Amino acid sequence: MKKHLASTSAIALGVAMAAPASAQEWNMKWGGFHNTFVGYVSVDNDATPAADWDGVDTFTNAEMIFSPSVTLDNGLTFGIDLQYESKNTGGAIVDESFMFIKSDTLGRIDLGNENSAGYKMMVAAPAVSGAFGINSASISGFIPIWTVNGGNLPPAFRQSAFSSYTEVLGNNDVPRITYYTPSFNGLTLGVSYAATVNGGLSAANSPNNAGNNAGVDRNIGVTDIWDIALGYKQSFNGVDVAFAARYGTAENNTGFAGTDDPEVWGVGASFGFGGWTIGGSYGENDNGGLLPDQEGWSLGFTYDIPGPWQVGLETHQGEYDDNVGGDAELNTYQLAASRKLGKGVTWSLFALYVEGSVSAAGLANGSGPGGPGTGGGGSPFAGTDVEGTVIGTGISLSF
Repeated sequence: MKKHLASTSAIALGVAMAAPASAQEWNMKWGGFHNTFVGYVSVDNDATPAADWDGVDTFTNAEMIFSPSVTLDNGLTFGIDLQYESKNTGGAIVDESFMFIKSDTLGRIDLGNENSAGYKMMVAAPAVSGAFGINSASISGFIPIWTVNGGNLPPAFRQSAFSSYTEVLGNNDVPRITYYTPSFNGLTLGVSYAATVNGGLSAANSPNNAGNNAGVDRNIGVTDIWDIALGYKQSFNGVDVAFAARYGTAENNTGFAGTDDPEVWGVGASFGFGGWTIGGSYGENDNGGLLPDQEGWSLGFTYDIPGPWQVGLETHQGEYDDNVGGDAELNTYQLAASRKLGKGVTWSLFALYVEGSVSAAGLANGSGPGGPGTGGGGSPFAGTDVEGTVIGTGISLSF
């Protein structure tokens, strides 16, 4: 049965509450971040044994963010969030672009290209401020871990094998509607809907990062993506508690035999006390046979040393299963320290270890129903290992 969009009434209510118009001035807010890391890389790669991956390298993650807004006399705030990539990674210039409507009584509505409530509300292992991000696909910036970069693991963007921050079938910043309730004593509920996923399995529906769908045919591809998340944040006698749980699913209209609707779920929690923060998460992507199923967990701690220093240790562990005898694992660890040099300026030191291994049976990566990374016979990377170590430092700017 087709899933029907029920969020339009909430949007209409929010807009109706906005009348009459106000003469308030717009807050032309802008900011962003620029994080650059330099490290010595050492790699042992069975997937491409003739290549030499060792040496000094750099990695930058940076964006400019514009978020003008205006608050009307009735308390409603209208604004936009527009994020420009400072690097031309993947050919994308605009990362996210959406409108928001919010108030203390209404909650918040996001309309446009943005991640789901499940992604944004997730809680994972704490990370040292300004350190390299290992709970993400960024590790491939130093270590050739993906098959498309000379590694042995199929790409897994926004999925559990690489990160706690996941989406249904790894969709990213598609046109989406999200509603967040006001906080009730620290408890917040978020619900998201998107008409279809990024390219590939739904290419005919023309979705793209920070773009419009140009119409969606619900009889093809993967459509009607729903996400729901529950978050809780509160402090009790000097102990800070954060918890999140999320679930997402979509309708599989590909017509590929032996496939089903994709799903994702995850839970995470963290506890802070006396300068310590300890936390972790667990998640699964059941990709319905369209892509390899994945699961992953994170665990870590940070400690704020009295003064400007922070230290910490974290790990993310992931597994793939293509349901036809192939499986693979990803193990990532980071020991890091950082020092605040001034407002918005953080210097970090880190030691990073990454290992990707594919079973002797291999992880199928032929031309199965989901395209590259699924189905279609044995993998040329069967029985291979990729191990990489990075010793590095970085400067993180936030403004």
